[in-house]
Amino acid sequence: MVQVSIVVPCFNENEVVGSFHTALVSALEPTRRTFEICYVDDGSVDGTRRRLGALADADPRVRFTSFSRNFGKEAAMLAGLRMARGDAVVLMDADLQHPPDLVPRMLELHRHGYDQVVAQRDRAGESALRTALSTVYYRLVRRCMEVQVVDGAGDFRLLSRRAVESVLSLPESNRFSKGIFSWIGFDTASFTYRNVQRAAGHSKWGGRNLLNYGIDGLLSFNSRPLRLAIHTGLWLFLSALCYALWIIANVALNGVDAPGYTTLMTAVVALSGIQLATLGIIGEYVGRIYHEAKRRPHYVVRETDESRGRFEHIAKGSGAHGHGHTERHRTETAGRHFPAL
Repeated sequence: MVQVSIVVPCFNENEVVGSFHTALVSALEPTRRTFEICYVDDGSVDGTRRRLGALADADPRVRFTSFSRNFGKEAAMLAGLRMARGDAVVLMDADLQHPPDLVPRMLELHRHGYDQVVAQRDRAGESALRTALSTVYYRLVRRCMEVQVVDGAGDFRLLSRRAVESVLSLPESNRFSKGIFSWIGFDTASFTYRNVQRAAGHSKWGGRNLLNYGIDGLLSFNSRPLRLAIHTGLWLFLSALCYALWIIANVALNGVDAPGYTTLMTAVVALSGIQLATLGIIGEYVGRIYHEAKRRPHYVVRETDESRGRFEHIAKGSGAHGHGHTERHRTETAGRHFPAL
């Protein structure tokens, strides 16, 4: 019986995944718990998939799933949670920014009855601009969202089996895991660790990706932008009504006066901007409804450790060179024959 599952999404982590695996195993073995490591290759193009296959061949505690293309980290985490069989599941990145030596501490807190154990990083080493933007964003999130999202609380966390089952029971396609983890509730413990730089490679989260992710977070657990549009419309209506009454009174007292061109253009431009912004907000929600209605799978699997082993066994038993070529082709295209999860 597996006691602990480690879920590790990977995207172009060939340079560091070997060092990460060594450090993780060194941290887990002293705990004397049975464990498995579930790697999810999110469509890497740098040899990560081959490296994970080699790790699975060398260590029976390693399992992996490889996507047919890059579907994003949210899909990779979902696939890892579906793979995990342990009573406790730890989510962490492969770039060593989530220190493996903190996992035993998380397991100890879980042993005391916590269903979620969250490792919160500080912002040491970040630029002042990024820190300021993050602070403003999380303040906005706390005021607007229906769930509590804590600054520094990312994906590096432990989930109990019932917490994992609760996460997997949520069917939405537009997933914002930080919000989901908060929404399911349960007893939660947290601790802070010092921010660590990547051991190799470069971050996959640029400014544009972070902006889109932030917008997704605001909209996934929040209908207040729509309420804001309604309130803005009502406020503008009342303002226009008051202005119209003032014009009528002014005409009655002072006669007809030619309206100012500047005032008219300012009102037209302002109202047009508000209308376009409101349409954009509505469009974001309609787009999410459209995406959910299509009910597409979250990802498509190209290869797993089990399918890889099966096809390699067939290839070795073929004997003839022609058959070997055919089986190699099947191995590369095997993901097409497996149902999407």
